[in-house]
Amino acid sequence: MAALHHLVLPPRLLSGHGPPPVLRFSRRPRPLVHLLPRAAAAATRASAAATAVSAPSEAALQNFRRWLSSQGAETGSVAPAVVPEGLGLVAERNLPRGEVVAEVPKKLWLDADAVAASVLGRVCGSGGDLRPWVSVSLLILREAARGGDSLWAPYLAILPRQTDSTIFWSEEELLEIQGTQLLSTTMGVKEYVQSEFDNVEAGIINVNKDLFPGTITFDDFLWAFGVLRSRVFPELRGDKLALIPFADLINHNGDITSKESCWEIKGKGFLGRDTVFSLRTPVDVKSGEQIYVQYDLDKSNAELALDYGFTESNSSRDSYTLTLEISESDPFYEDKLDIAELNGMGETAYFDVVLGESLPPQMITYLRLLCLGGTDAFLLEALFRNKVWEHLELPVSRDNEESICQVIQNACKSALAAYHTTIEEDEELLEREDLQSRHQIAVEVRVGEKKVLEQINDIFKEREQELDDLEYYQERRLKDLGFIGDNGDIIFWES
Repeated sequence: MAALHHLVLPPRLLSGHGPPPVLRFSRRPRPLVHLLPRAAAAATRASAAATAVSAPSEAALQNFRRWLSSQGAETGSVAPAVVPEGLGLVAERNLPRGEVVAEVPKKLWLDADAVAASVLGRVCGSGGDLRPWVSVSLLILREAARGGDSLWAPYLAILPRQTDSTIFWSEEELLEIQGTQLLSTTMGVKEYVQSEFDNVEAGIINVNKDLFPGTITFDDFLWAFGVLRSRVFPELRGDKLALIPFADLINHNGDITSKESCWEIKGKGFLGRDTVFSLRTPVDVKSGEQIYVQYDLDKSNAELALDYGFTESNSSRDSYTLTLEISESDPFYEDKLDIAELNGMGETAYFDVVLGESLPPQMITYLRLLCLGGTDAFLLEALFRNKVWEHLELPVSRDNEESICQVIQNACKSALAAYHTTIEEDEELLEREDLQSRHQIAVEVRVGEKKVLEQINDIFKEREQELDDLEYYQERRLKDLGFIGDNGDIIFWES
């Protein structure tokens, strides 16, 4: 799916070992049909990270509120309003934690059921072959083209035409994330969306002019994709994909750290036959303040920038993904793949390294497997098959451990060389008050990636200096057999 910007490491100078492992420094490929996350693209900072290019008029907002009321939506004491992030939900009175602030009936959702119930149902409804996000995107575009005749016209009128998501950046703006994993992922996402558009343009749009009388361009389709990507709640993915008007205006705040869900889908009315989306306040909110939620505690700044168009000044959001792969040219490829699969892994493994945190579990173990060869290859024999992973959790040999250290350090240096600025230059830029929102996103993502790369490099540089102090497989084995004492001396027996 994604175009991977990767490094194939140079041949190692150590004799007796096979080819080096393939090590890609890339954002983990994700199945886009299942990753469409939630809520309005919004920032934790004020206008510097605004997501809407232009806010809707007060008249448009009032029309939207009247529409919600006329369609049976209950919005309580909360109103949509222009806020620094673009649009948000503002409390009209003090609200305690857990209070229901909105109930949006199913008939207002844009989802697969809405597609099936529309005139599009015969070409891309629930029984069709299209992915849910593709069919819902086509519904959004058709309803937008219908103007005032659309049920959703008041809602569509307040949607922004762009966010600060990197999928909407110009070529010049993308230069600011040159060398980053975010750039390669962004381009991969756009290529994916382009491929899906080419398919539906040829197979649906062009052959159903009665349904799509106007011109639908790739930019239109990308906009609809961006709307879904930035506004859909996380549990409403895949076949459950649903865009919920009004509820999707709620913005993100990094100060909210609770993972507890603030919404539910429930039955209402006679015998609970009417389905509604119910939104609650996750914390106490004072009158006149915005209601916020936490979009996702586990997303990196690169993911936040891609999905929503903002970043956070929080080191826990800075991460870098190492993609390790068993090379098919490795003479022990089949054996290594078998061992990896026996231990719940595969030919390719992804490890997200977070700034200030330890290396991911099993990363070094997997690296040892990739670099295994030469005199250490006996561990790949069938005799050791069920125990080899346990052996790899500890240093195998000096050559193997040194190879790991050199491989990672070389890769880090190559990745760092791809950036066009230094950490110091980026930190100076972040001190400026006139930095535009997209430029700030770029700087925060690339400085975070570089800090993680330096952290990884330092870990393995320090490890390389400690190689003589490590205990390796042969020494551990001799100790188990009683041939080496606790002080490391070989034990001799007399007859």
